[in-house]
Amino acid sequence: MSAETPVCQLLERQDADYRGWWWVAPPRDSWLEQGEGTLISADVSVRAAWQAQGRPALSPFSPEASPPPGVVLFWPKSHALGEWWLLWLCQVLPEGTPMQLVGEHQGGIKRVLKVLAALGMGCRKLDSARRCSLFATRSAPQPLDPEAVWTRFEAAGLTLASHPGVFGHGKFDEGTGLLIEQLETALPRGQVLDMGCGDGILAAWMAQQGRDVTAVDVSSFAVEATRRSLAANGLNGEALESDVYSALAGRRFDAIVSNPPFHQERSIDYGPAARLIQEAPQHLTPGGQLILVANAFLPYADPLEKAFGGFDILADNGRFRVYRARLARG
Repeated sequence: MSAETPVCQLLERQDADYRGWWWVAPPRDSWLEQGEGTLISADVSVRAAWQAQGRPALSPFSPEASPPPGVVLFWPKSHALGEWWLLWLCQVLPEGTPMQLVGEHQGGIKRVLKVLAALGMGCRKLDSARRCSLFATRSAPQPLDPEAVWTRFEAAGLTLASHPGVFGHGKFDEGTGLLIEQLETALPRGQVLDMGCGDGILAAWMAQQGRDVTAVDVSSFAVEATRRSLAANGLNGEALESDVYSALAGRRFDAIVSNPPFHQERSIDYGPAARLIQEAPQHLTPGGQLILVANAFLPYADPLEKAFGGFDILADNGRFRVYRARLARG
């Protein structure tokens, strides 16, 4: 099996023994999923793909695995998130563990040199091809605790936890604000689901309104942020890792509320939003509602029509649009 993504194609051509290594925050790639070593990823969908191949796959919030002989870190689009991964790895790995950092030039991998220098970590370039570069370094003790990367901010009358790589990191999203304005009158009573919970602002707001809240996200960072946001406001709610509805088999809600993502790193990806809409009727009670906000240019009208037979537009400010679709009672 040949590597599919440019970063993995660069790794595939290396004369290196990666047996037993950790692969940290990689993209989906069959070459990796059918190879050697252990996955460390905050993306539950990537972990599920590895586990389907019988491969070990862990979250950074899982109990620590045995120290590996080495680590490959796939540099993310968010440089602050990349720095968090470096701090976390330096905390959990024995000093001097070999580390390789790989990424696309478009994603800013060349800035890794300055990041490593600021952390007092030496670095050498191993290879460059397919508009990607590969660097080598070793883990070293760091004075900054990865926990210090977590921040808090205020929005919609709530205290919210934030982490690099979580949607809306440290900022109040305009679309979410428009959605909350509509929820003040549109949100039904009962059990509600926050799909793609991010920093937990919708889950916390709905819990504050007295709803029984479940929040899910494909990102371990987002689920942890939501748990912290609920706790910071003294609110109750359930937060679960879930690839759309994967953790919710057999469960139904009176409302599903979402500001769904449509980006995967730098690429547009309608897949999660399409599944959110298509499978929503299976997770709503009779008469239940799907209420979501999206950029006005996104093509959600046809999927909503197909899944529900109709929908309403509750708000449209030219940039964002709030949709509501109801499941028939009969």
